[in-house]
Amino acid sequence: MAAWLVSTVRITDMDRFGAYARAIAGLAEAHGGRYVVRGSVTEQAEGEAPADAIGGERIVVVEFPDMDAARAYLGSEAYRAGKALRVGAADVNIRLIAG
Repeated sequence: MAAWLVSTVRITDMDRFGAYARAIAGLAEAHGGRYVVRGSVTEQAEGEAPADAIGGERIVVVEFPDMDAARAYLGSEAYRAGKALRVGAADVNIRLIAG
Protein backbone atom coordinates (compact mmCIF):
# COMPACT_ATOMS: atom_id res chain seq x y z
CA MET A 1 0.00 0.00 0.00
CA ALA A 2 1.41 3.39 -1.01
CA ALA A 3 2.57 5.92 1.55
CA TRP A 4 3.13 9.65 1.24
CA LEU A 5 5.66 11.83 2.97
CA VAL A 6 4.20 15.34 3.29
CA SER A 7 6.48 18.21 4.28
CA THR A 8 5.76 21.85 4.97
CA VAL A 9 8.86 23.98 4.77
CA ARG A 10 9.66 27.60 5.63
CA ILE A 11 13.20 28.38 4.53
CA THR A 12 15.09 30.80 6.76
CA ASP A 13 18.56 30.53 5.17
CA MET A 14 18.52 29.77 1.44
CA ASP A 15 22.26 29.10 1.16
CA ARG A 16 22.28 26.54 3.96
CA PHE A 17 19.03 25.01 2.71
CA GLY A 18 20.62 24.65 -0.72
CA ALA A 19 23.40 22.54 0.80
CA TYR A 20 20.75 20.26 2.32
CA ALA A 21 18.87 19.99 -0.99
CA ARG A 22 22.06 19.06 -2.83
CA ALA A 23 22.95 16.48 -0.17
CA ILE A 24 19.65 14.60 -0.52
CA ALA A 25 19.22 14.96 -4.30
CA GLY A 26 18.12 11.60 -5.76
CA LEU A 27 17.77 9.99 -2.33
CA ALA A 28 13.96 9.70 -2.32
CA GLU A 29 14.08 8.06 -5.75
CA ALA A 30 16.75 5.63 -4.52
CA HIS A 31 14.19 4.49 -1.91
CA GLY A 32 11.42 4.06 -4.49
CA GLY A 33 10.01 7.57 -3.96
CA ARG A 34 8.41 9.79 -6.57
CA TYR A 35 7.88 13.53 -6.10
CA VAL A 36 4.19 14.36 -6.54
CA VAL A 37 4.27 18.00 -5.38
CA ARG A 38 7.20 20.38 -4.92
CA GLY A 39 6.28 24.03 -4.78
CA SER A 40 5.18 27.11 -2.90
CA VAL A 41 1.67 27.76 -1.69
CA THR A 42 0.06 29.98 -4.33
CA GLU A 43 -3.41 30.48 -2.90
CA GLN A 44 -5.22 29.97 0.42
CA ALA A 45 -8.52 28.30 -0.51
CA GLU A 46 -9.98 27.78 2.99
CA GLY A 47 -9.11 28.49 6.59
CA GLU A 48 -6.43 30.82 7.87
CA ALA A 49 -2.77 30.64 7.04
CA PRO A 50 0.27 32.37 8.50
CA ALA A 51 0.96 35.73 6.83
CA ASP A 52 4.02 34.36 5.02
CA ALA A 53 2.36 31.17 3.77
CA ILE A 54 1.51 32.48 0.32
CA GLY A 55 4.75 32.30 -1.63
CA GLY A 56 6.82 31.60 1.48
CA GLU A 57 5.66 28.18 2.60
CA ARG A 58 6.72 25.23 0.46
CA ILE A 59 4.92 21.93 0.27
CA VAL A 60 6.64 18.70 -0.72
CA VAL A 61 4.79 15.43 -1.26
CA VAL A 62 6.72 12.26 -2.04
CA GLU A 63 4.93 9.00 -2.81
CA PHE A 64 6.65 5.79 -1.68
CA PRO A 65 5.62 2.21 -2.44
CA ASP A 66 4.85 1.65 1.25
CA MET A 67 5.50 2.93 4.77
CA ASP A 68 8.63 0.80 5.11
CA ALA A 69 10.21 2.54 2.11
CA ALA A 70 9.29 5.99 3.48
CA ARG A 71 10.71 5.11 6.87
CA ALA A 72 13.86 3.69 5.28
CA TYR A 73 14.35 7.00 3.45
CA LEU A 74 13.98 9.03 6.65
CA GLY A 75 16.17 6.63 8.60
CA SER A 76 18.93 6.38 6.04
CA GLU A 77 22.41 7.53 6.88
CA ALA A 78 22.41 9.83 3.84
CA TYR A 79 19.17 11.52 4.89
CA ARG A 80 20.37 12.03 8.45
CA ALA A 81 23.60 13.60 7.15
CA GLY A 82 21.61 15.92 4.88
CA LYS A 83 19.20 16.78 7.67
CA ALA A 84 22.13 17.93 9.82
CA LEU A 85 22.87 20.53 7.13
CA ARG A 86 19.27 21.75 7.29
CA VAL A 87 19.34 22.61 11.01
CA GLY A 88 18.88 26.36 11.34
CA ALA A 89 18.13 26.75 7.62
CA ALA A 90 14.40 25.95 7.67
CA ASP A 91 11.40 25.17 9.81
CA VAL A 92 10.18 21.77 8.61
CA ASN A 93 7.26 19.54 9.53
CA ILE A 94 7.16 16.05 8.03
CA ARG A 95 4.20 13.69 8.19
CA LEU A 96 3.79 10.16 6.90
CA ILE A 97 0.42 9.10 5.52
CA ALA A 98 -0.48 5.50 4.76
CA GLY A 99 -2.76 5.03 1.76
